[in-house]
Amino acid sequence: MRNCFFTFAPLCKVFLSDAYDKNGFHVKLNAPRFSEEALKKNQVVVDLVNKIAKEKKAIVAQISLAWVLAQKDFIVPIPGTTKLERLKENIKATEIKFTKAEVESMNEALSQMDIESRRFEPDSDFEKRVDL
Repeated sequence: MRNCFFTFAPLCKVFLSDAYDKNGFHVKLNAPRFSEEALKKNQVVVDLVNKIAKEKKAIVAQISLAWVLAQKDFIVPIPGTTKLERLKENIKATEIKFTKAEVESMNEALSQMDIESRRFEPDSDFEKRVDL
């Protein structure tokens, strides 16, 4: 049996999906990456994914999931959903194919971005538990 790496919350708690609206985004999480300042800073990621979604004639969530799937064949995203419609949309992400050059281009663009991704406040008990 092959080992798999499962990615939790690959849509970043809605941030990388079509449900995200920067003017009405409310998350019940007290995470630094969801602060008003971090959301503004991280908008570059949303803009990149939106651009690619338009090029591929797909929705943002599908591009986000397809990108995760394109990284390595043993990486499996686990998007959470409570709606059948969203589940069907997520499944269609498996139909989106990126060329090696497209994946490299996306990864290069992401590596150049200054992204706020902290899940926990510095020195909090939560951060200490995950040893970040």
